[in-house]
Amino acid sequence: METLALTLDIIGKVMIAYTALAVHRRVSQEHKIDKTVFRIMRREQLIGILGIILMVSAYFLHIYANA
Repeated sequence: METLALTLDIIGKVMIAYTALAVHRRVSQEHKIDKTVFRIMRREQLIGILGIILMVSAYFLHIYANA
């Protein structure tokens, strides 16, 4: 049961992170922002992708440690 709760938790977190990244991507493609904001959004996208990778990695480490 704990594994199911952890699985649903990570799926929810990844969905939220993906949604935030999708919004950043959509806004950055419109190019209706100045260069400073565009650069900051680009950095936020990279940090968001790294965050998703870390969450998924931690999930698999947790599953592996409890197996």
